[in-house]
Amino acid sequence: MRITLSDRDRRYIARFEDETGATARDCLVYEDDERVVFLVAAGEMAQAVGPNGRRVQAVEEALGHTVELVEDADTPEAFVANTLAPAAVQHVTVSEQGDRVAYAEVPDADRGVAIGRDGRNIETARRLANRHYDIDDVQLT
Repeated sequence: MRITLSDRDRRYIARFEDETGATARDCLVYEDDERVVFLVAAGEMAQAVGPNGRRVQAVEEALGHTVELVEDADTPEAFVANTLAPAAVQHVTVSEQGDRVAYAEVPDADRGVAIGRDGRNIETARRLANRHYDIDDVQLT
């Protein structure tokens, strides 16, 4: 799937990559929450975070937004699980009966983490899954 990025998104990604040395494959900007979610290339999460979180903190200071990171994955199931982290996702199934829906099995203790305050974590999971794997919805089971 082809992702269209605005000039602002490209500037944010360039700044992220300059500060961390990690590759950002996408970013979502939430102006109302003053946060940016970066999709980090698989295997580059530790580099993006840096020692004691210093690299991601430098990005936050440079952008003036809270920064959240999601690690990319090779399969839609692993991708959805990563988008819901730090919730412990036990299993993900993608159903293709009409709409493509990802069903993520999350323990009751982690449902709140997966959903996030005001539903922001599950919404980010839905947006990223749609942009990268044409998944129409993400549901918790």
